[in-house]
Amino acid sequence: MRRRPRAPKPVPWYLHLAFRQLFPTGRRFPFFTIISALGVALGVALLIIVMGVMGGFEYETRHMITDTEGEVQIKARGWIADYPSVVRKVESVAGVAAATPYASDMVMIKFGEKPAFPMLRGLDLGSVGRVTPMDRYMLAGSIDDLDDDSIILSAQLAASIGANIGNTIEVYSPLIIDKLSADSVFLPRQVRVVGIFEIGKQQLDSSTVYGTLRLAQDLYGLGATVHGINVRLKPGVNEDDAAARINAVLPEDIRAFSWQDSFSDFLWVLNLERNMIFFLLLFIVIVAAFSVTSSLLISVVRKTREIGLLGALGGRPLEVAACFCAQGLFIGVLGTAAGLVMGFTALAFRNDVVLWITRITQRQEVMRRFYEFSQLPSHTSGSTVALIVVMTIVISTLAGLLPAWKAASLKPVEALRNE
Repeated sequence: MRRRPRAPKPVPWYLHLAFRQLFPTGRRFPFFTIISALGVALGVALLIIVMGVMGGFEYETRHMITDTEGEVQIKARGWIADYPSVVRKVESVAGVAAATPYASDMVMIKFGEKPAFPMLRGLDLGSVGRVTPMDRYMLAGSIDDLDDDSIILSAQLAASIGANIGNTIEVYSPLIIDKLSADSVFLPRQVRVVGIFEIGKQQLDSSTVYGTLRLAQDLYGLGATVHGINVRLKPGVNEDDAAARINAVLPEDIRAFSWQDSFSDFLWVLNLERNMIFFLLLFIVIVAAFSVTSSLLISVVRKTREIGLLGALGGRPLEVAACFCAQGLFIGVLGTAAGLVMGFTALAFRNDVVLWITRITQRQEVMRRFYEFSQLPSHTSGSTVALIVVMTIVISTLAGLLPAWKAASLKPVEALRNE
């Protein structure tokens, strides 16, 4: 004998009533509902836009750091001696893909009558390509042309001193001061420019020079030592775990740090800015929730007799309260959905808006100089979107609590007497 399918449970009357009050039959434009949801939507859209841009800056910064420095940096209290053996030990650790030594310090360069004071970074040509994708950042020339008598200039630095590929530049070592104090002469090094690169970070693109490791060792008087070692990890390997395994094979005076530890102060400032902005912008949603509360309170006052009639017909106070809480929930869901559409649409056209503003104001170069970008980055994580959605819906639902309490506290007899 075949069983009859169970009939679907009817929607509770208070939810049905809440929906009918928000979207009355025969009204094409429910003014109260649209305006209340629009306030919530604007708050959500602003949160999505700002958090997406802030996440974009953090995302681009992370990739810039790991691309140029590797996921793990190895440093010593002084200099790292016998670095080839240290590199071999590091590369034998599980999860390590490659390691490359470097030397880095400030120098003075001069082309014609234009001086500059960049950081010169000495690269080990035999291993740097396995850690840092230098070819990706080359605008002109090639890293394969680099030797002990040549350098590669960052794009903005080259433009500031007017140098180009093939020009000869004088490089002054920091040791000149020590030599002068010892009544010795230390002549500048004559090198030629064999390449121009651009990383996309204004600070690096305006003050960085790449040379060979031997050139840097000569300029800094390092001999056979280096300042540090950058490490590239295999995909999916945790940086902190890899740094702990590397430290286990290194001497006590040489330590490995994950990129998050090496740049912890900078990342802390970024996280603080993002959290503070999120906290401040959340008040926009709270203000919108207060407008929902005031509108629902007006609805309670206007429909006092109807609420009393619901109680007289057997409606419990909790069910009456749920009717107004549900209205706040519906407004929150509707406003959140509209805000997500508005926010992600704005992010999709963000660069067009920035380009339009900079063209009108003629401030393209100012954007690059002070904000270090010509295009606005964007990256929105799923956890951020989920947090925005959940908090907005919760706040909107809570906005109906006061009207719900007011409606539930009405006594049917007194409410029916209300004029």
